Amino acid sequence: MPAVTVENPLTLPRVAAPAGEKEARAVLAVTTAPSGFEGEGFPVRRAFMGIDYRYLDPFIMMDQMGEVEYQPGEPKGTPWHPHRGFETVTYLIDGTFVHQDSHGGGGVINGGDTQWMTAGSGLLHIEAPPEALVVSGGLFHGLQLWVNLPRADKMIPPKYQDIGGDRLKLLASEDGGALLRLIAGELDGHRGPGSTHTPITMIHASIGPGAELTLPWRADFNALAYGLAGRGTAGPAGSDSPFRTGQAVVFGHGETLTIRADESQESRSPNFEVVLLGGAPIREPMMQYGPFVMNSRAELAQAFEDFQAGRLGTIPAGG
Repeated sequence: MPAVTVENPLTLPRVAAPAGEKEARAVLAVTTAPSGFEGEGFPVRRAFMGIDYRYLDPFIMMDQMGEVEYQPGEPKGTPWHPHRGFETVTYLIDGTFVHQDSHGGGGVINGGDTQWMTAGSGLLHIEAPPEALVVSGGLFHGLQLWVNLPRADKMIPPKYQDIGGDRLKLLASEDGGALLRLIAGELDGHRGPGSTHTPITMIHASIGPGAELTLPWRADFNALAYGLAGRGTAGPAGSDSPFRTGQAVVFGHGETLTIRADESQESRSPNFEVVLLGGAPIREPMMQYGPFVMNSRAELAQAFEDFQAGRLGTIPAGG
C-alpha cells in the first residue's frame, strides 16, 4: 500500500498551510467500523456504521474492502445487481477488479485506479476479480463509497468514469511530510479528476511517522476521516483524539482540519494512511433500501417495481 506514490513528495506541488486566524474543526466523534461480508463473501469494514446521517450527508456509506491476502481460488466479487439514485465510487489500493454494467460502462480497475459510476435512473452492474487473480490469489484492498444524488439528479441517465491512477492529482503538504492523492474536488486551488454531481472532496493521504497535516477545508462542507492503516490523532493540538485502522472521525464546523501520525507505525505500513472526505450536504429526505437510494418510500417501491419489470437494464450477452 498504496499503488500510486512518489519517491520524494518534495518534488510535488505543495498545499499551503492555512494562513491567518482560521477556525479549526474539533472532533465530534470517533467510531469503530464493524466487520462483515459483501457480495459473494468478501470481507468489508462498514466505515460509517453508527454515524448520524446529518454528519454524513451527502455520503451514504463506505466499505473498506479487505485488506485481505487471498489464497488461490478464494477471490470473490458481487453478482449482477441493480442501483438507482446515487453514485458508487470504487477506489482500489491493491489488487484487480473487473466492473461491467448494463449501460455499457466498465473495465479493469487496478491498484491506484478509481471507477465512478453514476447510477442515476438505474442500471445493473457486476464487480468481480479477474480469472487470473482467482487462480493465483493475492492481495486485495480498496474502498467503495456511496454518494447521494439530489432529487433533481436522481433520474439522470447513468454515467461511467474510469479514472486511472496516473490521473490522480498528487500533492504534498507544506513541509513534505504527507503525500496527498486528490481523487475528486478542490484543495487549495488544485482539482482532482473525478467529476461529481454533488460537490465533494475525496483525498487519500499518506502521513509520515510523526508528521502533522493541516488542510484548508470549505466551511460549508462536512468533514470525515477514516483510517486505512496505521494510527494517529485528529483535531486541534491539545484536544486531539486518537484513531487508527478501521476507525472513522467526525469533525465539527470550521475552516481547517488536522491529522497527525504517531511516531511509531505498523510494520506492514510505514505511514498513517487516511481517507479524507467532505461534501456539501444535500439536506433532502433520504430513503435507502438495499441498492436503491431515493427521497420517499413510494420512490423506493417504484424502483423495485422497475427492477422486477426489467426497466433498469438487462445483463449483456456473455455477462
